[in-house]
Amino acid sequence: MGARTGGAPATLEAEVRPPSPFRIGRGSTDRTLRVDRGIATRLLQVDCRPVLVRAWQPGPGRVKFRAEEVDPARLTVPPVCDELLPARLEELETAIERMRFALGVDEDMSAFHQRFRRDPLVGPIIRRMPDYRPSRRIWPWEALAAAVCGQLIEASRAAIIERRIVGRWGARLGEGRGALRDVPTAAVIAGRAPAELQSMDLSGARSVALRKLAIAVSRGHGDIASPESNARFLAVPGIGPWTIQCLALFGRGEADALPAGDLGYIKLVGHLANLGRRATVPEVEEFYAPYEPYRGLVGSLTLSGLHRVVAEGPKLRLAPGSLAA
Repeated sequence: MGARTGGAPATLEAEVRPPSPFRIGRGSTDRTLRVDRGIATRLLQVDCRPVLVRAWQPGPGRVKFRAEEVDPARLTVPPVCDELLPARLEELETAIERMRFALGVDEDMSAFHQRFRRDPLVGPIIRRMPDYRPSRRIWPWEALAAAVCGQLIEASRAAIIERRIVGRWGARLGEGRGALRDVPTAAVIAGRAPAELQSMDLSGARSVALRKLAIAVSRGHGDIASPESNARFLAVPGIGPWTIQCLALFGRGEADALPAGDLGYIKLVGHLANLGRRATVPEVEEFYAPYEPYRGLVGSLTLSGLHRVVAEGPKLRLAPGSLAA
């Protein structure tokens, strides 16, 4: 850890040698995780202590991380913390740990690659994208909130809603377009009225559901990082398996969690299975069943590697009895 000298902020650095091919990918859809010229940057608060964390690749097979204490006075933040405090070694370590999780740098993909390298669908994508990782979120709460924003709508529209929420209630470091922002904590969202959330273009029902989830998480009603909390979240009206599967895959790193109700999968499987229509959720689950215990990883990989199949293919009619969303 860098000692304070003449008021210099405390810093912590770490270097990781990924066990599998790795490349820092794109930033997050809500633009809180930014990647510019190969450097990933994220502002986050760890127990009301702001930290700026960066990651970059100084050479082949190496990834460096640097966490830096942020002067609380520089942060524009909603009134959720009684007091913002300087980050200590503990918070800097946590920031690097969460960035490592989000980037997937510690994931050993060798067993996955070995098993599916000859698979007719997955094998060619693995060879083309050996460094692929799902786009995880820094905290499980962020994955859960993003999933609620994305229920039954196109990903592009969901991303806009996420950015509006971040822009309205997220902590900010800097000014203008170059400012870094943090995702609003569960406590911040719990303090919003459903009408405020709805003004971000979130539907009324989803606004209520997001606030109820935020209240549960902020009050510690179950450990959001554990699957044991799934039943509690599923009891919230408007929260179904797809939302929980997104939490599991992107917020906890569960490789077998498949958000089968995702509109992208419904369209993709409709094309790949030559159905001539959008697939049903059971058909998506059946399509990816042979890839257990990596169904979520394979789903995310195929959706990323074959996105043009959906974008450029003929429009599919709805499956019998399905909804337009």
